[in-house]
Amino acid sequence: MTQPNLILNYLSKARWLSPVALLLLWEAGSRSGLIPERTLAAPSAVLSTLVDMVLSGELPSNLVVSGGRILIGLAIGVSLGIILGLVSGLSKQGEVAVDPLMQIKRTIPALALTPLFIVWFGIGETPKVALIAFATVFPVYLNLYSGIRGVDVRLVDAARSFGLSRAEQIWHVILPGALPSLLVGLRFSLSISILVLVVAEQINASAGLGYLINNARDFMRTDIIVVCLMVYAVLGLLADAFVRFLEAGALAWRPSLVG
Repeated sequence: MTQPNLILNYLSKARWLSPVALLLLWEAGSRSGLIPERTLAAPSAVLSTLVDMVLSGELPSNLVVSGGRILIGLAIGVSLGIILGLVSGLSKQGEVAVDPLMQIKRTIPALALTPLFIVWFGIGETPKVALIAFATVFPVYLNLYSGIRGVDVRLVDAARSFGLSRAEQIWHVILPGALPSLLVGLRFSLSISILVLVVAEQINASAGLGYLINNARDFMRTDIIVVCLMVYAVLGLLADAFVRFLEAGALAWRPSLVG
């Protein structure tokens, strides 16, 4: 094994030292009584609770509910972001009509609209999905708009010189050139959707990860709270891995993704 490979191998193993040390200190502090159970459950207790919740079906059933909220909210938000990004990015008139409104939307925190959404939509599923949709529109819009406007003009001129129509230029040149930016926006939107879900599920939820956290808070079950936080973290990692998978397939033509 070459010297650079040995160094990389060592570093990859060393990266696990601090997380393992933290878990050991956490476990030791819990067992010694320095960290009361009401303050933070021990890692062993969290793991036992996780296994029990999975085997009983409590965690999977609530995870399905939370996942459905994310998927519906994302479908609405990403679709609107793509439509508005295309309208604004492909024409000056569209930019004048859409971009000022989107910039106004950007300055309004999505979570600040929670009370208003409750007044408008009640305390059912609609405000939860609406919050996720509202929060995920702008990252997709901004990155797609920026990607379209960032396409090399020389490529468009070359396409025009080959006789491609406006629609063909958009389909074969502009959209492929803007695709990397769109995927960046999608990555941001996926992360934001999970963050907003944490707050959205505090709105009178009767199922979902937020519902589990609320119940656990009332009974001071820090082990359940930590389990749900772990699930949120795993959802974030899976969302990022999903976008990377899309990038590997859709952007295989980019030299940076080859090899």
